[in-house]
Amino acid sequence: MKNIRLTISCICIIMLILLALCADYIFADPISGDLSLKFAPPSNTHWLGTDHLGRDILARLGHGAKTSLLTVFAISILIVICSFCVGLYAGYKGGVIDSIFMRICDVFLAFPTFVLALFFIALFGVGLLNVIIAIFITHWAWYARMVRSMVLVLRTQKYILSAKVAGSGDIKILCRHILPHVFMQMIILVTLDLGHMLLHVSGLSFLGLGVQAPQPEWGVMLQDFAPYIFEHPNLIVYPGLCIFITVALFNTFGESLRDAYAIDYIKNK
Repeated sequence: MKNIRLTISCICIIMLILLALCADYIFADPISGDLSLKFAPPSNTHWLGTDHLGRDILARLGHGAKTSLLTVFAISILIVICSFCVGLYAGYKGGVIDSIFMRICDVFLAFPTFVLALFFIALFGVGLLNVIIAIFITHWAWYARMVRSMVLVLRTQKYILSAKVAGSGDIKILCRHILPHVFMQMIILVTLDLGHMLLHVSGLSFLGLGVQAPQPEWGVMLQDFAPYIFEHPNLIVYPGLCIFITVALFNTFGESLRDAYAIDYIKNK
């Protein structure tokens, strides 16, 4: 049952990613609108209707998926690279270097991530690139600590000690004996946090601090439609439902991947 859930969620995420990547070829222009079609109901031309500027809602949702997903994946890649570099080195070397890196991590972990992200955006300015940088800075420390804790356990294993006795260098030990064990666990942690990052991106865009109009993004669409929540509540439902479904898919995939990895790990013990 768990493997079925993992397979279904994986297929859905792949389809969503392909839809986002092909948005330019599938959907109409999400920015240009026709005021004569303002708040037009669903039709054969506009399947979900149009917004307050006569723009096609489905097109904006499709292009918004591209913006949201690419932003989340860019943040995740930056976090993985940074946390691996810091966590592997600090955990393996230990001593003063480990203490310095961990005290830096403690500073970042002392503040709520969203509040800290607001601080960095106020420092750097609004915009998509600054959102990526702000969320990356506020999240890397937790992952670096997790990688470091894994390395602390692995470096005392007998096969690591045997590799040192055999004359293997630090780089070879890290890449060949430690990184493969840490990598899969790190990927699971990232997949479990993708939905959280998506909420951060959408939330900052909703506040007007992230993606800027008229660029389509789900948080921006929620901000645009907020004044019309009572007259046209369906406008709020569309981007909200996209965020909800995507976060649910990421969480389901991450939990299923974690369970599958745990079962395989137990079997191989």
